[in-house]
Amino acid sequence: MPPTKTLREGSAKKRAAILTAAQELFLANGFDRSSIDAIAARAKVSTRTVYDYFGDKQTLLRTVVENIGQSLVTTIQRTLDDTLTDLTEAGELEDALVTFSMRIATDMLNSAEYATLQRLGQTESDHLPPRDDRAMANAPDEAVGERLAALARAGLLDVPDPRLAADHFIALTFGVAISRLGSANAAGDDRVRPLIVEGVRAFLRAYGKR
Repeated sequence: MPPTKTLREGSAKKRAAILTAAQELFLANGFDRSSIDAIAARAKVSTRTVYDYFGDKQTLLRTVVENIGQSLVTTIQRTLDDTLTDLTEAGELEDALVTFSMRIATDMLNSAEYATLQRLGQTESDHLPPRDDRAMANAPDEAVGERLAALARAGLLDVPDPRLAADHFIALTFGVAISRLGSANAAGDDRVRPLIVEGVRAFLRAYGKR
């Protein structure tokens, strides 16, 4: 259950140390075998400080996952801004969408943060809210959907449902690579780019402006 007591924001340095310690122990030992006492010892704070800042271990895990998710969303937003803004011609879309996808596959899907998020999501799902109840879990798809909607407003795409379009885009690009190859790591597998190119072309056939 969520903590009922008022939590302290406290020192940013101590919060960061607690979250780092918790992440390391959750990955190494799992949630159940990682005690608040052990997290406090690794973070070099008192056990009381951990409870004052986070309330309980489940809230601590959720905060670790949300912080990693926020960092990844920031990466996605930055990449969207770098690759999918100031487009004026439909002919620019294929190259821009491929560039965006390759950047995400290299900068995000190949990152330690993404690997950590995936592992915690898989191994500790019993201690996290369902995906549909976690705004951060849906934030990357929402960010892509918002940018596709902007491209539609610019007259470059036909996107009646931006979130559905984002789901289709992700499934046709990263999703195909992960399904086919077990990974979308474009930096480590030269088979990823051809799959992404064909996925972008399929997406444009479905959502390109008629």
